[in-house]
Amino acid sequence: MKSKFITIVFLFALVNSFVAHSKDVHLDPINLINEMSDASINLNYDGVFMYRHGSKLDTMRIIHKNDDGYISERLISLSGNAREVVRKNNEIKYFFPDKKVVLVEKNQLTQLVPSHIPEEIEKISNFYTFEIAGDNRIAGLDTWIVNINPMDKYRYGYQLWIDKESKLLLRSILRNYRGVILEDVMFLQMKTMPEIKDNILKTSILSADFKWIYNDKDNTAKQTKLKKKWTTSWVPMGFLMSKFSKHPLLSSAIPVEHYIYTDGLATISIFVEKINNENKRKVLPKTSSFGGINTYTKQTDGYQITAVGEVPKTTVKLIVNSVKAKP
Repeated sequence: MKSKFITIVFLFALVNSFVAHSKDVHLDPINLINEMSDASINLNYDGVFMYRHGSKLDTMRIIHKNDDGYISERLISLSGNAREVVRKNNEIKYFFPDKKVVLVEKNQLTQLVPSHIPEEIEKISNFYTFEIAGDNRIAGLDTWIVNINPMDKYRYGYQLWIDKESKLLLRSILRNYRGVILEDVMFLQMKTMPEIKDNILKTSILSADFKWIYNDKDNTAKQTKLKKKWTTSWVPMGFLMSKFSKHPLLSSAIPVEHYIYTDGLATISIFVEKINNENKRKVLPKTSSFGGINTYTKQTDGYQITAVGEVPKTTVKLIVNSVKAKP
């Protein structure tokens, strides 16, 4: 019986290998990615996925509703500490029952599980190449596999599994230039539906006695008129500044200059904070990582400069070292 089971597994693996390497020359990967971006915004869906980063594995449920352009989402942690995130258009609430804290932010219309590419994919193709790598099955659904390969070592590569019918993203892998997997998001269940009831978009966490923290950043238009005191002399080719703001961080009342750069696919945030009595502790230059997100921090001339982004460690380090005060 055991040998028969091994034979079946071997045959499955053999067929999957063949399918994964079969290509359809008639498909355009750029059109497929555009359809994926549209589907992730316009469809109503409910799915369960696994998120693997390093040796850690989290299981989550995402519910997404589009009601004539008004976006509602709910992200529920199904493993580890209970956590929920609820989005109502541009307001996002983060619920942390173990800390008895709710964080409320005003934000741009970003998805809780990103699968929408806001920039025109044709512009991104100046810095990445795209190819159909084959097809396979994820969550019981037939998918196309699309590879997004960077043209330099300063950004990561992506592999996407896109549902052939709904065009929803069912799996995504983030790789470094050596091909090592940094993050793996894979759906175990995915269901699209014509309508989603509002009651399943409400949090199940009772938060009446929680501490509510409001971090209102919904004043971008006004902030972009502020005078920038710092300049970045190096970013990878194709990264342009998409936003500049000046606001206090949650942990401090000191205004922090915040610069956001993007190449249309990856995003890098740069924070410049003045060191005073509240944050006078000397910090040596250091790099930290969480999945594919890298952070580099250093102090110079009475300021602390930090870069955070879904890019390699070398990239954030080079960017921080290039930040200079404007003359």
